[in-house]
Amino acid sequence: MSISSGTVSLFASAAFFIAAAAGAAYGIKHKDEVKRTITELTGKTFSKSPPASAESAEAESTDASEAPGDVTLRATLGGHFETSAEINGRDVDVMVDTGATLVAMTYEDAERAGIYLKPAEFTNTVSTANGTAKVAPIQIESISIGDITVRNVRGAVAERGKLHRTLLGMTFLGRLSRVEMRKNALVLHE
Repeated sequence: MSISSGTVSLFASAAFFIAAAAGAAYGIKHKDEVKRTITELTGKTFSKSPPASAESAEAESTDASEAPGDVTLRATLGGHFETSAEINGRDVDVMVDTGATLVAMTYEDAERAGIYLKPAEFTNTVSTANGTAKVAPIQIESISIGDITVRNVRGAVAERGKLHRTLLGMTFLGRLSRVEMRKNALVLHE
């Protein structure tokens, strides 16, 4: 009995997304270990560095000291880093998630970004904190936050109603030169 290349590809994609979901769950639970591993593998730094002086603390409280290609995100009251991004040139609210392997888009945000999917394109099943969901693998033309733009980003779109917020995961963050954690701030360096 032989298996078609399409079936092999389908199983490979499903395995990838299952592994991605498991990685995201592990990353949330063990974020310090994940940061250390990412630094070791990519040379990209995730550092917690409090300001050295009162002057630098004041500079940190404003974004005026940012170098071109740097973006500072402030933590919300819940401790999350949320911002508006341009995905394929359209405004989409996102939450930065270092535990997410991919950029995971809500169905509605994907449509807002000009990504229209047919039900047959939701070919992969993933396990999430909210149960299982079907997703469609996608390639995002561009994602911009401030002066930072990353092109050709791998991602996935969740079925309608299965994801409540678009997550900016490691397929975007891993393409930056550095991601730096500071007190109540996340600094992205292009």
